[in-house]
Amino acid sequence: MAKKDLDELDEDGKDLELDDDLDDDDDEPKRSGLIQSTSRRVRMIFSVMASPNRIDILRILNSKGPLTYSELKSLAGFKSKKESGKFAYHLRKLLKQALVALNKSEKRYMITNLGKLVLSLARQIEERSIIEGGKMYVRTSHESIEEFKAYKIAQSLTREGGLPPELAEKITEEVENRVYKYQTTYLTGSLIRELVNSVLLEHGYEEYRNKLARLGLPVYDVHEMLANVVNEDNGAEGLLFRTGQEVFAEHLLTNTLSKDVADAHLSGDLDITNAGVWSMLPDTVFINIKDLLDDGVDLGGKLLDVARLGAPKSINDLATLLSVAISLLAREVSQEVVIDGLVPMLAKHGKDKDIERKIADALVTSSIMPKYSANPTLITFRVPLGADSAIVSSLLAAYIRYARLVPTPRVGIVIDHTKGKVADVSESIAEIIKLGGRVAFSKGTSSWYGISTPPQHTNDMLLVHLGSVSLNLPRLAFESNKDEVYFRAKLALLMGPILKSMSHRKKAILDITRRGLNPVLAKNTQHMQKMPFAMSINLIGLEEAVLKILQSGDGSDGIINKTIETAIDVATKHSKKTGDEIHVSMIDSDSTKRFSDLDGTKYGKNSVLSASESQTYSAGVNVASSDLVNLSPKSNIVAETAKMAQTLGGSLLVSVNIPERTDAAGIKFAVESASKLYASFRPTMRMLVCGACGHKGVRAGAKCPSCKSPCVV
Repeated sequence: MAKKDLDELDEDGKDLELDDDLDDDDDEPKRSGLIQSTSRRVRMIFSVMASPNRIDILRILNSKGPLTYSELKSLAGFKSKKESGKFAYHLRKLLKQALVALNKSEKRYMITNLGKLVLSLARQIEERSIIEGGKMYVRTSHESIEEFKAYKIAQSLTREGGLPPELAEKITEEVENRVYKYQTTYLTGSLIRELVNSVLLEHGYEEYRNKLARLGLPVYDVHEMLANVVNEDNGAEGLLFRTGQEVFAEHLLTNTLSKDVADAHLSGDLDITNAGVWSMLPDTVFINIKDLLDDGVDLGGKLLDVARLGAPKSINDLATLLSVAISLLAREVSQEVVIDGLVPMLAKHGKDKDIERKIADALVTSSIMPKYSANPTLITFRVPLGADSAIVSSLLAAYIRYARLVPTPRVGIVIDHTKGKVADVSESIAEIIKLGGRVAFSKGTSSWYGISTPPQHTNDMLLVHLGSVSLNLPRLAFESNKDEVYFRAKLALLMGPILKSMSHRKKAILDITRRGLNPVLAKNTQHMQKMPFAMSINLIGLEEAVLKILQSGDGSDGIINKTIETAIDVATKHSKKTGDEIHVSMIDSDSTKRFSDLDGTKYGKNSVLSASESQTYSAGVNVASSDLVNLSPKSNIVAETAKMAQTLGGSLLVSVNIPERTDAAGIKFAVESASKLYASFRPTMRMLVCGACGHKGVRAGAKCPSCKSPCVV
C-alpha cells in the first residue's frame, strides 16, 4: 500500500480522528497502569466497531480472504478518487487496533483472529438488538436476513402446497402464534417450514405436508459423510452426487411415486435402483456410433465448456471423438450405453499401424467420466465376429492395454458370435478376464447386464431401455404359505402399480430430455421425435422362490415357466392398454443383496441362507464352469435355459462362474464350452484389487504384494 493513500485524509477523516482523541481524554477514575491500559484498548476497539464502513471491511476480509489494497478498496465501495482518503483512514484505524494485518511480502491485507472475534461480537450484538427491539428476523435459504412477515407463509402455502386461501390463512395464524411464543434466538426458513408442517400434520393434512416438506439430509448424516471421506473413491464429486441423489430419491418416494409403490420399495417387495436419477435418466441406451460421430460433436448451446469437434477424417480424430462421446454419454445414462458400429468405423482407417494404441488411449482418457453411484455407468462396445478379423483383433488388443491400466474397468465388450467362432478370439478374451475386464457373449444385440433388444428393434440405430425395477420373488414365496397359485396371484397384484409408475417415468424422461437436460440424446433423436422406448421388469430369486421356499419338488420347471408366463401376461395386458412396450427380464441387478439382507432381517438369516446357496439371491441362471464339461445342448438344464431365454425375448442372464485365479487355459476352455451351449452368457471371475494402490490379483486374506496393504476390495 502506498504511503500517500494512507496520508490523504479529507475533512471528515480529520473530524473522526479528533472525535476519537476526545473520547480518549474523557474523565476516567485513575486506575493501575495495566487495568487502565486494558480499559483504554477496549474503548478503542469499540470506537472502531462504531463505524459501519470498518465493519464492512472486516466482513469482506473474513469472507474473501487476503486482498490487495485496490481490491479491498473496490469491494468496500470506495471506488472514486475522492473517497481514497476516507478508505485510507478507516483501514489505518483497523491496522492500529490489530484487527487487520498487512502481509508485506505479498502486499495483501488479512483479518486477524482479534478481528474475527470483534466481527462475531458485532453480529451477536446486532441479532440481540433485533430481538430486544421486538422485531423478529428470518435467515432465509437464499442467504439473506429478512424481517419476519407472516403473510409470506400464507403465500407459500398457496403457491407450493396448493392450499385454499382460507385454510392457508388459518394455518398461518397458528404458526405465527407459535413463532412469537417460542421467541427463538435463530429463526430460519427451515425452522418455520418445520412449524408449518407440524401444524398441518396436527390438523390431518398429510398430503399438503408432503408437498411442503424440505428435502435433504440430517446434519448428522452430512457430518458422517465428511468424517468418512476415506471411503469415498470419487472425491468431492462423489459427495455432491451422493447428497444430490438423496434429495431426488426422497422426492421420488414422497412426491412422485404412488404410495403403494413407494411402500413396496421401502419394505423390500420391490427395488428401484438409482432412485436419485430415476425420473431424469434412462437406464440403458443402444446407439450406433456412426450416427453419433459422423457429423462430429455439436451440442448447440448446451455444455459450452465441451470442445466442438468436426467429423473424423483420421484415426486421431476418431480416437478423440470417441473419448469425448463416451464421457458425454455416461452423463445421460444411469446403467449402460451399448455402442454398435465401432468395427466398421475403424475399418475405414485399417491401414493405420497405431490403431491399437490410439483406441487404447481413447479408452484410458475416457476413464475419468463422471459416475452417479458406486456402480457407475458402463460403456459397452458390441464386437461382431466374422466381420473384419484384423480390426476385431486390434480392438481386443486395445482393450487389453486399457484393462491393464485400470483397476476396475468401466468399459466392457459384448462379443456377438452369430456369424463367427468364439475360439478365434478366446485367447484374447481369456487375457481380458484375467485382468478383470468386462466381457459378455450373445447372438444378436445385447448389453453386458443381459438386456437384449426385442426383434422389432433389431435395425434401430437407437433404443432407450427403462428398467431399474426388480421384484423380490423369495419375499412373495415366503408370504404365500407354499401355495403356488397364491404366489403367482401376489406377483400379478404387485406388478400392476409399478407398471403405471413406469409409464409415468417414460413421460417424465421424454419431457426433461426435450427440455435440454440430456443434450446428446436430444440431438440424436431430433429432440425425442424418433426415440423408440422399451421397458422391463426384472425377476430376482426365482430359483430360490420355487425350489427352496415353495418346495415344488419335481415340478419345479413347470412352476418356473408358469411364473414367467404370469409376469409376461400382466406386462402384455398393460402394454395393450397404454401402448407402452413392456417386457420381463431375469438379469443382473444390485437388488439381489438388498433383498436378501431385508428378508434376513424379517424372516431370519437361517431362512434366507437355506433358500440361497450364497449370501445373495440369484439373478438369472448360474452355471459353474466345472459343470460345462458334462453338459450338451440336449441336457435338460441347457434346454430349459434356452426355453426360458426364448420366452423372455433373450433378456436372460446366464452367468458362467469361473473360480478365482483360474489360469488362461482354464478360462479359454470355459468360454469356448459355454459358447456351444448358450446363445448368450457372461463369464464371471472374482478379481480382488488392493484398495490402497489398485494392484490386481490380490489373494483373499493376504496383503497386497505391491504395497503390503491389507485393504482389499
